[in-house]
Amino acid sequence: MTVTPEASSSAQTIPVLFESAVSRSPNKTWLNVEDASYTFAGALTRVGAIANALSEQGVGREKLVLATTRNSPEYLFTWLATMYLGATLVPVNPKSSGDEIAGLAGQVNPHLVVTDAGLRGSVEGSTRSAAPDANLVLVEDLSSVSAAEPAPTPDARPDDVAVMIPTSGTTGRSKLVMQTQRAYAMAGEGFPYWLGLTEADRLMTSLPLFHINAPAYSVLGSLAAGAGLVLLPRFSGAGFIDSARRYGATEFNAIGAMLEILMRQPAREDDADNPLRLCYTGPSPAEERQLEIERRFGLEIVCGYALSESPYGLIWRRGTRPFGTLGSVRQHPTMGEINEGRVIDEGRTVGVGEVGELELRNPAVMLGYYGMPEETRKVLSDGWLRTGDLVEVNGDGTFTFVGRRKELIRRRGENLSPLEVEAVLEAHPDVVEAAVVGVPSDLSEEEVKAFVVLAEPSAAALSVVRDFVGERLASFKVPRYFEVVSELPHTPTGRIAKHELPKERTNKEVDIELAINDEGTP
Repeated sequence: MTVTPEASSSAQTIPVLFESAVSRSPNKTWLNVEDASYTFAGALTRVGAIANALSEQGVGREKLVLATTRNSPEYLFTWLATMYLGATLVPVNPKSSGDEIAGLAGQVNPHLVVTDAGLRGSVEGSTRSAAPDANLVLVEDLSSVSAAEPAPTPDARPDDVAVMIPTSGTTGRSKLVMQTQRAYAMAGEGFPYWLGLTEADRLMTSLPLFHINAPAYSVLGSLAAGAGLVLLPRFSGAGFIDSARRYGATEFNAIGAMLEILMRQPAREDDADNPLRLCYTGPSPAEERQLEIERRFGLEIVCGYALSESPYGLIWRRGTRPFGTLGSVRQHPTMGEINEGRVIDEGRTVGVGEVGELELRNPAVMLGYYGMPEETRKVLSDGWLRTGDLVEVNGDGTFTFVGRRKELIRRRGENLSPLEVEAVLEAHPDVVEAAVVGVPSDLSEEEVKAFVVLAEPSAAALSVVRDFVGERLASFKVPRYFEVVSELPHTPTGRIAKHELPKERTNKEVDIELAINDEGTP
């Protein structure tokens, strides 16, 4: 494979970024996954072979590939091969229910579906009727293809839609963030600059490849820095620090309750005896808690903010420690001031000490939501992205997170739509009406609580309803708390008045405790 960078100070595409790393250090170990390791050049060879196999399946520019993306080298190389062909990946949480996969397949009508032997039965059944024209291949078969044939010439262009990320959608119609090759390449170039990473570092991630964090920051960031990469199949609080020791990892990214789960592990005298030096996370923990985490594990935490709609958000500027804030507007290491941020309230830009909605404008802002022009217009105007997040403007150029304007619940590092959960609840014949809200969690972020009006209230009926939801939604979307009410409050226009529902714990609710394991997932 040979690609030529454009005359700019950015790689602009993922293949250019990858091949640049290979040309600098072809024989250096890049990727470690469990007992397997790959050099930069060896990984590129595998990517080329899979690109050939995908090409034989008719995958090329603007073709959609839906994949149940686990954290494995096979899926990672398939991700990169899809990028080389200029095709678009639609990554799916492998824990998604059959209804969720069918809904997404029907929405995008992919050219190809990639899954694995363990998921084949459910995925094939879910996509057969929703996308009857889509072929299905196993990632194991793609990865076993010989690299004897010359790899296809990369056909990726900066404005190609690289990935369509499902976010906060419903089983019927997800909001798919269309992100470009340019956005991912720029995120990869920016990440080492923001954190101060070099080729001597080894980045470790347990975050899922079906989100933006792991691919854009850890995978592509390691390529931009010429650093090593450790891909963990999943997060384990009990084994995370030992994994860092095993692989010599120096940096990791944390979301959701990961840091709190690590802190809840039994303390050991050698907790700080590890190679880790940096952690990237956001929002910021409280200053005292952050310093406690840093002391225990012997590392420094850098905080920031971004979203699927733009990997260029906010970051603590190098050399600063603005505790409790999301940081300042992050910029590109060579392109200079390419990112703008402003805070708007009722049409005016607010000043220091005031609160408003954060808006961003930069070349890494999404193109829009796939097939949803009206939804796109609500958040994109003149290049400005309305993030839906409320922040306070600080006098030092930083911003402090206040809350979310959009009605999302953040649980275990995942965004979920209350409307989706409510729709599934109300599909049960015993449920007259339902309202779903986020309530405080002792692990940070939120837990999911459902207020339900039952036709015939009983503990047995409630248990059946919970099982009904659990069969149709991914586990992180299933409410932990249920409260049976005789009626829900409504506004004069008939909408449920969620602001009148209690957000604190009550003695009327039922805690359907899902055993929280050390991975922080139900």
